[in-house]
Amino acid sequence: MAERTIVVDHMRLTYEGLFEVNELYRTIDEWLRGKGYDKKESKNIEKVTPEGKYIELELEPWKKITSYAKNIVKMRIIMTNIKEVEVEKDNAKVKMNQGKVHIVFDGFLETDYENRWESGPMYYFIRTIFNKYIYGFYTDGYKKNILDDVNHLHSTIKSFLNLYRYSAEAWTKPSAQLRP
Repeated sequence: MAERTIVVDHMRLTYEGLFEVNELYRTIDEWLRGKGYDKKESKNIEKVTPEGKYIELELEPWKKITSYAKNIVKMRIIMTNIKEVEVEKDNAKVKMNQGKVHIVFDGFLETDYENRWESGPMYYFIRTIFNKYIYGFYTDGYKKNILDDVNHLHSTIKSFLNLYRYSAEAWTKPSAQLRP
């Protein structure tokens, strides 16, 4: 059985305000493609409530490092009270979404994911010795890579959402108030 080591445990990102749901998806997909991750979507729920849409996604992108180890980033994205609103930008009306976004990131290093070392007790013992004394240096490097990837993804999404936070002030004001 593959062995998962937790490298990042419940890193959180919360945002409330104007943003575009499709652009958020596109930003995540572009980051995953750019870093060489394969996307696995394990949950996709969308409900319409009187307060707005409720969207829940669970993504588990992974990247094979070697034939023995791979990186896994688990993301749980929960969006609540998502409503479509019209804002004025440069004297033109633009449709955007407004609501709350909560994202939880986990990072794992999975070793022996092909179960090569699980065929017998002797192989399991040899794998334990191998991991502890020979392969430990490489494993530490792989853990650092997954930590860097999760931190970079977190900061990319945070930067994307903050763009909307700072530009939303100009968008939501009526154009008459912008003139001196």
